[in-house]
Amino acid sequence: MDLNALADFALVATNGGLGKASRASGKSKATLSRRIAELEEQLGVRLIERGPRGLKLTEAGEMLMARTEGPMHEVEEAMTATREGLSTPRGRLRIASPVLFSQLAMGRICAGFCAVYPEITIEVVGEDRMVDLVEEQFDVAIRINPSPDSSLVGRCFARDRLVVVAAPSVSMPRAGAVRAVPAIVFSSFQSTNWTLDDGRLILEPVPRLRLSSFLMIRDAAVAGAGAALLPQSIAWDPLTQGRLVQWGAVSDVEAALWVLHTSRRLASPKVRAFVEFICDQYPEGSLVLEG
Repeated sequence: MDLNALADFALVATNGGLGKASRASGKSKATLSRRIAELEEQLGVRLIERGPRGLKLTEAGEMLMARTEGPMHEVEEAMTATREGLSTPRGRLRIASPVLFSQLAMGRICAGFCAVYPEITIEVVGEDRMVDLVEEQFDVAIRINPSPDSSLVGRCFARDRLVVVAAPSVSMPRAGAVRAVPAIVFSSFQSTNWTLDDGRLILEPVPRLRLSSFLMIRDAAVAGAGAALLPQSIAWDPLTQGRLVQWGAVSDVEAALWVLHTSRRLASPKVRAFVEFICDQYPEGSLVLEG
């Protein structure tokens, strides 16, 4: 049975006529009349008598109204409760995030988010691989410089840049020709120069240490093992403490962090709330939180 037709029948019966029902609901009299006719055809009985003095419920119509009035109110109340419930962020939020960002920031961010939205529980999976949000049932993914994907939407919430740093004990080469410097690099490093500040200084890194994470590279640089190419956000604390010195920034290279989900139109309240929250954590659009 068509619940819309049943609801329109109840609307007409309650208001005592097509005209009043039309004014009360904003639906046209033609639509209401058609719905009732369809319902009568489905049931095989006449529900409303149409006479010169207006509409009157038949015995079958009165019986149907008596039997369905309560349940229809319950359905309406249930739908209202569902709409109101879904407007409040709640439930489990599953997030895929790069390992390093997870280690450095997601604990703080998620704790703050749960304090604001106590009806949400969070699961963060720190992985550098490209997860499938739908197949793996993730609500949100945080990605660095994501490729365009028509199935995902989101916002860029912060940017970072690559800088060359070294301990104060390591001599900074003078600008000019390409300068070879002892360097700490990733395990997968392939020989390439570091061009800083639009060509002011060009460095040829000579690997002394090959390490597999930015945190290890940073700590080795602080210990004086050589120059290192790091995201500025990773080097920020030792830079402000004077344990590292910034030699320059790599030209035209930037890391943009995006928070992505599968659909803007159908995004749940918990997803919308998280997107807004993480963007608010970086009001200047930079991963470096000064002060």
